Amino acid sequence: MVKTIRVSEEYHEWLHAHKKEDETMEETLRRMTRGPHPEDVAGLLTEEEAVAAKEAVNHLRSRDRDRLDAARSAFESEDANK
Repeated sequence: MVKTIRVSEEYHEWLHAHKKEDETMEETLRRMTRGPHPEDVAGLLTEEEAVAAKEAVNHLRSRDRDRLDAARSAFESEDANK
């Protein structure tokens, strides 16, 4: 199945500038993002392990988001006190 993604003009230009002549855009994206090919990782984790891994990632992202929100609030409070 093929999917279309929307990117900004600037990002597309950047990506195109890094595209090698013999690469497809997908290959360029994979190389630039260091993403493995799905066939290379298929079957490495059981379904339960994959669910646990996703939950762990979501937990870490949530903690990062909380820290970012706290930092943003601190800066906003500091600006309001000036």
